[in-house]
Amino acid sequence: MAYQSENLSVLSYANGFTLWHYRTADAATAVDNAGYFNQAAKMLRVGDFIMLNAGLGTSPTHGMMVVVANASGIVDISNMVQLGVLNSD
Repeated sequence: MAYQSENLSVLSYANGFTLWHYRTADAATAVDNAGYFNQAAKMLRVGDFIMLNAGLGTSPTHGMMVVVANASGIVDISNMVQLGVLNSD
């Protein structure tokens, strides 16, 4: 799949910082590739956080990413820091 604009939403905005949420069937390793969020380049700023629900429907993972670069329409985000790792008990 590819970036789906309807799956990106603002959770909070303050002082030039935005906390986003994005959900997708794509794996987190695909979402963190440079260019995945290029269609949202006009909205995303360096330092914005993206809460991610990825791999929905197959192998879900959940975590947080940061916009690390946004220049000339090319957006790059950090690798996901996973949250909510499976509880083994």
